[in-house]
Amino acid sequence: MIGTGFARKVQIPAFLNCENAGIVSVASGNLANAESAAREFGVAHFTDDWRETIENKDVDLVCITTPPVLHFEQAIYAVERGKHILCEKPMAMNAGQAQTMTEKAREKGILALIDHELRFQKGRQKALAMLRNGDIGKVRHAKANFRAPQRGDADLPWNWWSDKTDGGGALGAIVSHVIDSFNWFLGTEISQVFCQLQTHVKQRQDTRGEIRDVTTDDEANLILRFADSDLTTDATANISASMVEYPKYQNRLEFFGTKGAIRVEARGEIFLGKAGSGDWTEIETDLGKNIEGVPDTGFARAFVNFAPEIVNAILRGKTEIEHAATFEDGVKVQRVLDAAHESNEKGSVIKID
Repeated sequence: MIGTGFARKVQIPAFLNCENAGIVSVASGNLANAESAAREFGVAHFTDDWRETIENKDVDLVCITTPPVLHFEQAIYAVERGKHILCEKPMAMNAGQAQTMTEKAREKGILALIDHELRFQKGRQKALAMLRNGDIGKVRHAKANFRAPQRGDADLPWNWWSDKTDGGGALGAIVSHVIDSFNWFLGTEISQVFCQLQTHVKQRQDTRGEIRDVTTDDEANLILRFADSDLTTDATANISASMVEYPKYQNRLEFFGTKGAIRVEARGEIFLGKAGSGDWTEIETDLGKNIEGVPDTGFARAFVNFAPEIVNAILRGKTEIEHAATFEDGVKVQRVLDAAHESNEKGSVIKID
């Protein structure tokens, strides 16, 4: 494990619940954090040098959960040593980096995944089957509405999330998940982007007591077009993602088709609205299990399902997992993120090849 945030809360407990898996080493830029996480879960090795973790002879899989600015160097280092990789999103700082990571991983023949774990919610997989089965016909439009209130607190300390050069911000952290979800659900890619980014809390105090400018977005709004596919013809979408909206967390996807609509909520709850029905009907589905003590946002439930799939793939020598996002998928997402940044800077629509 490289990083002790999401890895400590979700990834380590999920992997420790898998058969034939264990945590060998924990790395963090803060040695105290690495030691604390290692002692909490009985891990023998901890370090503030991530290279030690990657080089450990007993490590098969490297989980990269660091700020995005570090992903490229850490992933390439792991690839060169033949380690399988699970990399957090956004994959890299730009599409060029992401493409290089992908090519290097392909040459080595390793399992190279992006942690878009929401694909492994049982509800989302059921919704995927419903879309592909034509339950709502051709998809005309998709919507994503993500809101979380915590960064609306101006007293929250400045950290890497506030720094554009470290890869922080709602666009990379949240919208990357939405883009991947759209690509996966609809079997297509985004062809056109208009994006507006906003920073509502413009300054924060760092750990030394200094007031620093926030250079990242805490709100991202996008208007999209999709390339045509079996499910889409001249289809559109919009995304609203905010880290400063009260009162409570929401993560909702909606797909509107020629025969009705499908709505998917944060934990994988599914609602079907058939044309002419006048209302939504909830579709029974297995929501899985959350990790004790972790906010029930749906991500932990999904990772509990994802972790054993990763372990089994490594044991069987597989380099792909059904439904899992690959480095190739990460490149597709990164191209849209790059286009979104360009759109915001120019105030114009950006077309993606």
